[in-house]
Amino acid sequence: MRKALIGALLELAERDSRTVFLTADLGYLFVEPFAQRFPERFFNVGVAEQNMVGVATGLAEAGFIPYVYSIATFAALRPYEFIRNGPVLQRLPVRIIGVGGGFEYDHAGPTHYALEDVGALRMLPGLRVIAPADAAQCRSAVLALHDDPAPAYFRLGKDDTYRVPGLEGRFEAGRLHVVREGGDALLLALGPAVRSALAAADLLAERGVASTVAAISSVSPVPESDLLDLMSRFPFAVTVEGHYAVGGLGSLACEVAAGYGLACRITRCGVTDAPTGAQGSQGFMYRLHGISPAHIAEAALNRLGDTPSARRVAGDWAPAREASRSAPAAEPLRNTEDT
Repeated sequence: MRKALIGALLELAERDSRTVFLTADLGYLFVEPFAQRFPERFFNVGVAEQNMVGVATGLAEAGFIPYVYSIATFAALRPYEFIRNGPVLQRLPVRIIGVGGGFEYDHAGPTHYALEDVGALRMLPGLRVIAPADAAQCRSAVLALHDDPAPAYFRLGKDDTYRVPGLEGRFEAGRLHVVREGGDALLLALGPAVRSALAAADLLAERGVASTVAAISSVSPVPESDLLDLMSRFPFAVTVEGHYAVGGLGSLACEVAAGYGLACRITRCGVTDAPTGAQGSQGFMYRLHGISPAHIAEAALNRLGDTPSARRVAGDWAPAREASRSAPAAEPLRNTEDT
């Protein structure tokens, strides 16, 4: 989504001289167009994310709209206190760009995995937390929130090519978007994880289970009315996210269900163990931590219980489930950098 981001920022900078861009010595091969076109509004602060947010806070206080850029875990966690004490408490329009949520920096290892960012940042009152599902929606979200006086965190994926079928770049703060309709199961996916949810829906469809799949890109403001509408129509929902199961979308769905007394039961497909030891591609990490399409489909099937849909698939699902566990390398989920 980085090309989409820079394209949107170039468009904004052309028409709004308040637009400035700061990087923590990252983004090469993507940030150059902005640096070349607007050198007086481009700042490389070095590997100093706290300082970057501090500088951005001062720029925002002076009337600019600064966008700060780093890998998601570095953008969200290293300067957390600065985000709280600066843009949040002072209500300033700083835009924090975190790239590579979840396991997207796969082979770089646990220091580069952003598995806590959404949970940590959505606690801060007034901070927009946005996780676009694809590059087209990234562009729409950046453009839509440019003039919003509130601070914002954008959790971006690295894939610039994949497009979510049925999404068509739509974005609206405080809303979710249904990208597939079905009456048997509800899958709620955070940002780019909608790709895995759709793959899981395909697996379930092969066994006669029709799934509704919703892309959740606005975490804060919460798409409360949309979640309430969807979850009131299903006996269960499976949440899907490249994030810890605690604190992210799964917890958000539980909060809405509990707050309104819904009978909808929530299964959270997220990371439950600290990622130590084995590491590999994003697809490998998804399988290892139980958030691959096969695992998501299994979670939905388990929730179906003794229903006609469950009985239709029970006979042939178990062998496929065991095969996915014993031979994870056969699972065909790959990101753009898996080679």
